Amino acid sequence: MHAYFDILLRSSSAIILLLLVSKLLGKQTISNMTFHDFVTGITIGALTANLAFNDSLKWTHVLLSLLVITVISTLLSIIALKNHKMRKWISGSPTVLIEGGKILEENMKKEKFTLDSLNQALRERGIFNLDEVEYAVLEDNGIVAVLKKDEYQYVTKKDLKLNLNARAQAFPVELIMDGTLMEKQLEENGLTKEWLEAELKRKGKQISDVFYAVRGTQRQLIFDFYEDEIDKPIDKE
Repeated sequence: MHAYFDILLRSSSAIILLLLVSKLLGKQTISNMTFHDFVTGITIGALTANLAFNDSLKWTHVLLSLLVITVISTLLSIIALKNHKMRKWISGSPTVLIEGGKILEENMKKEKFTLDSLNQALRERGIFNLDEVEYAVLEDNGIVAVLKKDEYQYVTKKDLKLNLNARAQAFPVELIMDGTLMEKQLEENGLTKEWLEAELKRKGKQISDVFYAVRGTQRQLIFDFYEDEIDKPIDKE
C-alpha cells in the first residue's frame, strides 16, 4: 500500500513541478521549440519521469537537477536575447530552402530536410504547386515560412481599394463542438438555442445532425454535419 501511495505522490509532484518549471521558462518554450528549448524540454521531461517512477532516486537530487537545469536554461535565454552570435548557436538560425523559385539542394542536405517534408510543409500552407513559391525558409523552430510569387499573392481589400469601413470583424463563436451544444457560449453572446434551431430548420437539419457549428468573423453561420454527403471521398480511413 505504501508503494502505491509513494508512486501517487511522486507522479503528482512530477506533474506539478513540470507545470511550474514550464511556467517559469515561459510560453516560448512551448510555442517556439528551438534547439535550446528542445534540449531543455527533453531533459526536464526525463527528470520528472524519473521522479515519478524511479524510487531509487532521492527527491533532493531530482529537485537539485531540476533547479540547475532551470537556471541554466534561463541564463541561456538571457544570453540569447543579448548576444546575436550566441543566439545563433543556442537557438539555431533560419535556413533558406527555396530561393527565387529554385530548391537549394545543399541547404536541404545540411538540414536533413527531404523533398517529402518540404512538400508536406507547403501543402500545410495551401500550396500544392512548387512553381507558386518564391522563397521558403526553414525557421529555427522547424516551421517552414513561405513567400509566394507575385502572381500568386493574395489580393487584399486595400489592393482593390474596397470599402475599409465595413462592419468590423468579430471573434468566432463556437456554438456546437463534437455534437455538444455550447450553452454557455450562446448565453455569453446573446444567442439562444431556439435561434440556432430556427437557423438549422432552414437547412432541414436539427442540432443532433451537427458535428461542429461556429459563428464566423462576419457573423456568418458555418455548419459541419455528421453526414457529409460525399459520394466518393478521396481518403477514407
